[in-house]
Amino acid sequence: MITVHHLNNSRSQRILWLLEELGLEYEVKRYERDPKTMAAPESLKQVHPLGKSPVITDDATGQTIAESGAIVEYLAESYGSKDRSDAPLLPERKGGKLDKAYWDCRYWLHYAEGSLMPPLLVGLITAKLRATKMPFLVKPVANKIAEQIDRSFTQPRLKEHFSFVNEHLAGKTWFAGDHLTAADIQMSFPLEAAAARGLIDGKYPNIRQFVDMIHARPAYKAALESGGDYDYA
Repeated sequence: MITVHHLNNSRSQRILWLLEELGLEYEVKRYERDPKTMAAPESLKQVHPLGKSPVITDDATGQTIAESGAIVEYLAESYGSKDRSDAPLLPERKGGKLDKAYWDCRYWLHYAEGSLMPPLLVGLITAKLRATKMPFLVKPVANKIAEQIDRSFTQPRLKEHFSFVNEHLAGKTWFAGDHLTAADIQMSFPLEAAAARGLIDGKYPNIRQFVDMIHARPAYKAALESGGDYDYA
């Protein structure tokens, strides 16, 4: 049995989606953040020292895996070949050669957290800064700092990244090859987060189409029922 250790408002949804796509049995163990500090509870730190989520434990192998990308790769490599020989989650070498689908999958698998998430997180921080209650004389200064960060860094970087992703998806259904791969699973969260913040609509139709498509998949809907609603944070 695979256990998904799910911290509320974390990035476990795509892991549940992958498990549903693979048809694997799993259970969700829920943890709640401290409402004041937003820190993980000590009980989650007993599973993994950093108290991060998602984390999975696999009874079949005795493995505890953290970090979304590592979890996606682990599940794809360990279970992705079952009944999916014609559509592997991690495209393989063909005739000893590394084709475009092979490299596209690896690239987008790492791009999601390595390149796209940082400016999204900065945007989340500046938005929270604006919404935070603070002394009257301090508030204008904080807002000015947040505005400057967004204008000089967040907005230009996000525009650059969204244009890049939107162009890649032009004429394509998936990020790598002609079927669902680990890259699509990993890219789902940052694109969902962007769509939820209104950063996509009317500007990047290919991204919007991708997000709507994955949300319509039965496995995704089943994962949402299992994990419950979540904030794209």
